[in-house]
This record gives sequence, C-alpha cells and structure tokens, in this order.
Amino acid sequence: MNSILLNMLGGQAAQNSTTANGTGGGIGMIIMMVALFAIMYFMMIRPQKKRQKEEQTMRDNIQVGDEITTIGGIIGRVVTVKDDALIIETGADRNKMKIARWAVSTNNTANEKIEAERQAAKEAAEAEKQKKIEDAAAEGNAKRKKTKKNKDDTFDE
Repeated sequence: MNSILLNMLGGQAAQNSTTANGTGGGIGMIIMMVALFAIMYFMMIRPQKKRQKEEQTMRDNIQVGDEITTIGGIIGRVVTVKDDALIIETGADRNKMKIARWAVSTNNTANEKIEAERQAAKEAAEAEKQKKIEDAAAEGNAKRKKTKKNKDDTFDE
C-alpha cells in the first residue's frame, strides 16, 4: 500500500528512494505536505487576510457625508459616526437607520474619488502622449524642410 501511494505521488524517484523493506518514504511525504500547505497559504489564506485588512481600513475611514452601501444592499449617506455603529439617511424622505460598522460593504464616495483620480491620470497620460506625437511631427517637418532646402541648394550649383 505504501509503495503504491509513493508511486502515485513521486513516480520512479519515490520507488528508488524506498529501502529494501518498503519503508523510508516518510521524509518525502513530509516534504509534500509542507509544500501543499505552503501553496494553500499563498493561494488562499494570504489573499483573504489582505482583503479583510483592506475592508477594515475602509470601514475605519468612513466619515460623515460619505455615501455607503450595506451588505444588505441599502444605500445611504452617513449622518453620525460612532465607535461600532453608524447612522445613515436613506431615501427621499431621509429615513434614518442605525447600522453596525461591520455591515458596510462599500464606501461609494471613496470609490468615486479613486475613479476620478484614475480618470485624471488617464487623461494626463493621453495629453502627454498627444504632445509627444505633435513634437515628433514638428521635428519631422523641420527635418524635411532642411533636407528640401539642401536639395535645392545642390541643384542651383
């Protein structure tokens, strides 16, 4: 049974590493388990902790006047901020609701600010690219005029 499992996991190398009595694959198994745990940590656990930290930072940075969306889908504007709760206004008739801070899903105001910054950076990059194209075109025109002038001078002689 042990050699079948080793053959499935390690192929011919696992078979060669076993001793005459069929034991000796324990170190290989330990290494495989450690490698599997490391892969799971870097692929699943670490990104989840990073997302949780970002969400907590977002919830801690909520200010009065921000528009938020709760995990239940309620959209409202923050009126009061307390340690563990928020009071928000919703709807046209400004109903006030008290919600727990952990129930905030997104901060729409912060998302709009980030999107506006991205758009401004994109427009600045586009303007810079356009300026480089215009400068290159102007430089090309100047070279052509200079070359044309030199050709005209050679024909005059």
